Amino acid sequence: MAHLFIKEIQAGLQIDNVFMVSQAVLRSTTRGDFYIAMFLSDRTGKLNGRMWQATEAIFNSLPKEGFVRIIGRSELYQNALQIVVNQISVVPNEQVALADYLPRTEKNIEQMFDDVKKILTKIKNTQIRALLKEFFLDKELMKAFCTAPAAMSNHHAYLGGLLEHTHSMLNVADAILPFYPRLQKDLVLAGIFLHDMGKTSELSYQMAFGYTDSGQMLGHIVGTAIMIDQKADSAADGGHPIAEDILTNLQHIVLAHHGQYEFGSPKLPATPEAFLVGYIDNIDAKINQVADKIDNDPGNTDWTGYIPSLASRLYRKRVVD
Repeated sequence: MAHLFIKEIQAGLQIDNVFMVSQAVLRSTTRGDFYIAMFLSDRTGKLNGRMWQATEAIFNSLPKEGFVRIIGRSELYQNALQIVVNQISVVPNEQVALADYLPRTEKNIEQMFDDVKKILTKIKNTQIRALLKEFFLDKELMKAFCTAPAAMSNHHAYLGGLLEHTHSMLNVADAILPFYPRLQKDLVLAGIFLHDMGKTSELSYQMAFGYTDSGQMLGHIVGTAIMIDQKADSAADGGHPIAEDILTNLQHIVLAHHGQYEFGSPKLPATPEAFLVGYIDNIDAKINQVADKIDNDPGNTDWTGYIPSLASRLYRKRVVD
């Protein structure tokens, strides 16, 4: 049976297909009937799934993260596509082509990583260079940096997404920094490289994407700040102490890069470098999200459906070549 990809699903289809299931939750209706809410995904996207008239036995049979055969139908609910599940059964991992289910960047991982390192060679400050060297010497961390998604859903939510996001941001910064000579270039470039490093431990991505325990309790912003302290200690142990002012400025960029308290920043930007990193981060995340929604919205009109995270519908008709 050929796999029907999420991006190919339109409302009103009969579904008989294998999907990755994650974050299944057993709930009850106002009448006391059980139903299961879950995410169903493959490498092209993720949809909400609902199984009405479910049982505890069915729920307990589902893997925390794994594969299931779904028989049901697709429908629009509040302008969002979802799958209504009539039957669900577990499919062993070895019977599934994993490449069909884990979304990944379409860009070259090795080339992007080489580009990142090349841009960072423009940093002149020897202490910042020594700090970043400690990160690059951590082979397991760099492997995770090249593999991790940048987010669960909103932007760069695919394997290699963290590297792609960082790579794009560094290229944007490298292009515009000459117009702002007042800014400390070394702090901006290092801050961009480090700003989301904590996502390597915040997110789990061996099967379906999810949060680790430390990711739930600390989050990537605090996790990154801790990493910077740890790598600074390693640099000092190797005879290359990092000045407190440099560490404080880099950690401030990390702590402030979401820009607002309601977006998860423990601090608001207080340096020119923190403002710039936050703006570049937002630009790259938003444009990636907009492009993804335009490409993958299930509708077939010039407008997408309403996208809550953007508080907008998107016009996607191309009017120039």
